[in-house]
Amino acid sequence: MDFKIMGFDAPLFSALQHMLDAAAADDSDKSVSAPTRTYVRDAKAMAATPADVMEYPNSYAFVIDMPGLKSGDIKVQVEDDIVLVISGERKREEEKEGAAKYVRMERRVGKFMRKFVLPENVNKDKISAVSQDGVLTVTVEKLPPPEPKKPKTIEVKIA
Repeated sequence: MDFKIMGFDAPLFSALQHMLDAAAADDSDKSVSAPTRTYVRDAKAMAATPADVMEYPNSYAFVIDMPGLKSGDIKVQVEDDIVLVISGERKREEEKEGAAKYVRMERRVGKFMRKFVLPENVNKDKISAVSQDGVLTVTVEKLPPPEPKKPKTIEVKIA
């Protein structure tokens, strides 16, 4: 499968294409380990989920378009105290007997996921997520800046 033909020309897909080509060209030599199905699935899910990241004076905001999804279809998690993971799945509507058949399907279905490494100055206990009009906004509050240390004054004694 050539990702360039399908319209994907990102560096991630180029690397995957190279790995798949190397594995297909030399099946007898198992020294080149091909990516697992899980890795390829996660890579596709991450590449197909665009996001905006904004920094405010007191917080960071991660904004992702998710039209038609309910809050139960979206998961927001923090892994290892430093990685914000936004994931979920958009399921295809079930076709009913005697109902209309699809002539064209262009809306994306399947799993989606994005991972963001959080900066050190965030408060991991103050993360909120709000979905409104098909747009998910995850807000991560910043920690207050550390107060500057006051110099310690030492009295000079005369001996």
